[in-house]
Amino acid sequence: MSDVVAESVLEINLSHLAHNFKYLKSKVGQGVKMLCVVKANSYGSEDVAIAKKLQEIGADYLAVAYVSEGVHLREAGITLPILVLHPQPVNFEALIRYNLEPSLYSARILREFVEVAERSNKKDYPVHIKFNTGINRIGFWEADVDFIHRDLSKTTSVKVVSIFSHLAASEDHNEREFTLQQIHTFKKITEDLIPKLGYRPILHQCNTSGILNYSEAHFDMVRSGIGIYGYGNEEGFDAKLKPVAALKSVISQIHKLEPGESVGYNRAFKAQDYMTSATIPLGHADGITRIYGNQKGFVYINGHRANIIGNVCMDMIMVDITGIDCNEGDEVIIFDHKHSATHIAENAGTISYELITGISPRVKRKIID
Repeated sequence: MSDVVAESVLEINLSHLAHNFKYLKSKVGQGVKMLCVVKANSYGSEDVAIAKKLQEIGADYLAVAYVSEGVHLREAGITLPILVLHPQPVNFEALIRYNLEPSLYSARILREFVEVAERSNKKDYPVHIKFNTGINRIGFWEADVDFIHRDLSKTTSVKVVSIFSHLAASEDHNEREFTLQQIHTFKKITEDLIPKLGYRPILHQCNTSGILNYSEAHFDMVRSGIGIYGYGNEEGFDAKLKPVAALKSVISQIHKLEPGESVGYNRAFKAQDYMTSATIPLGHADGITRIYGNQKGFVYINGHRANIIGNVCMDMIMVDITGIDCNEGDEVIIFDHKHSATHIAENAGTISYELITGISPRVKRKIID
């Protein structure tokens, strides 16, 4: 159990992380590796603590978006292989220096990395080849297989340790046909490329929803981001997981409002009757963005839902506590394992990913294990 907070705090529960890892691991075959995504400060939580726990409990790989994120983990003592999903050439020398593994996703990126690897006198440096099978962000096309093989055959500086792709809509059952086509395309690509390479790298395509919905695409490794942090993109799966992060705060001040009085900037909220409001020290500079204002967002105080009223301020939100028995200094829950970030996010027209990854570094982190 955590203590009642006295300020805004993001609690990071590592036992919940271990629970989620174990649950997702149970969904794949015994020989399937687990890659855990720790980009964006481990989805807005605390990347070093998360990475150390994942290393301790048996993750096979970690993944980050950018080289700087991987460097930070290496400097903190993380020794697991780290895949960099979206590296830029300006950082290739640092990537090699810190023993990170790049995703090569275009002709330019492949050629520039090989040039740096050769200049660094590397042999069989581990690289990952990313294919675009329908999400249309980054990645080689199916037609690039011969080009990739031709360029790789000219150097001994790198070696392909994995071939991978990404599912676009694995959580959407209405897009099952599209997802199956992505899986089929990926299989065709790997069946074409592997004989040309002369060896079999690790194959991976599934994200969290792919793990849960498409067992036929687990291949040699699966990747989980949102899942290890406690969200399964469906209520049935959410019930099996435990959110790792809990955002809590306190009531700073309570106000009594009369009919016609307004709250916050631009008088966006006006009391229709006598009511009571509470001010909480969290705002859009802390990650509670303006989309949650004007009763689209809410918090929980002593077990009761309290809607956010008026516009979200930079450092404060105001909530309607009319009829709620509470006092200044009482704890406020924005989201935790009982009050899902999914619910507040969806009510405001966004997704849990955006809410949890957006919590500002100025919000104190508290690690619970």
